[in-house]
Amino acid sequence: MSKVLQCSQLSKSYQQGQITTKVLDKLELTVNKGELLAIVGSSGCGKSTFLHLAGALDLPSSGEVFINDVNILTLSDKQRAAFRNQHIGFIYQFHHLMMEFTALENVAMPLLIRGDKPKQAISMATQVLSQVGLSHRINHRPSELSGGERQRTAIARALVTKPALILADEPTGNLDSDTAEQIYQLIRNLNQKVQTSFVIVTHDIALAMRMDRQLKLDHGKLAPFIKPESMVEHESVSS
Repeated sequence: MSKVLQCSQLSKSYQQGQITTKVLDKLELTVNKGELLAIVGSSGCGKSTFLHLAGALDLPSSGEVFINDVNILTLSDKQRAAFRNQHIGFIYQFHHLMMEFTALENVAMPLLIRGDKPKQAISMATQVLSQVGLSHRINHRPSELSGGERQRTAIARALVTKPALILADEPTGNLDSDTAEQIYQLIRNLNQKVQTSFVIVTHDIALAMRMDRQLKLDHGKLAPFIKPESMVEHESVSS
């Protein structure tokens, strides 16, 4: 099975005056092609820091990050930006759409940035918006979309470059339960259809348990996540 993401001895510390804060400590992780992985952990444990390192948005204090066998830390800033555009998609809790542009323009933007011809970019963006059920909303601006529609637009934007890996930071954290369920189903269906790997960091234990694999980030390291007893007891009663 091919490896999409591999982190080796990944460490990150921040220095403030005389105080050094270690956030990640020789973290190890391998994510395979088509895998849905959830990472859970308490607030401030370093989940977002990990995503920034895995997505080449920040550099570690030490260690290595490989995506599709490319050590992204050996690339220049310009090369890393181009690599992110081609191989990695990002989904945030607060979508980060550009409010002055339509859904179609937001989704086409990564393609235009990498140099695709406008006609080709618009065609691909239209196709992906249709896949996420927004073909009837392509000309609406984010302010005219519901929370779920904005998040689906953000997912379309992450998918439009056909990345090997999508990194999602609390993708359902700002949504009601019904809309969150729709987003989960969308992620699952797209994963099965295009075999893109997802790494999702979340506080939502119920969402995490529906992924293929669950890990917990604690004291800078990743370890298998153990399902809470309350969930086990609830499942026993339900059955």
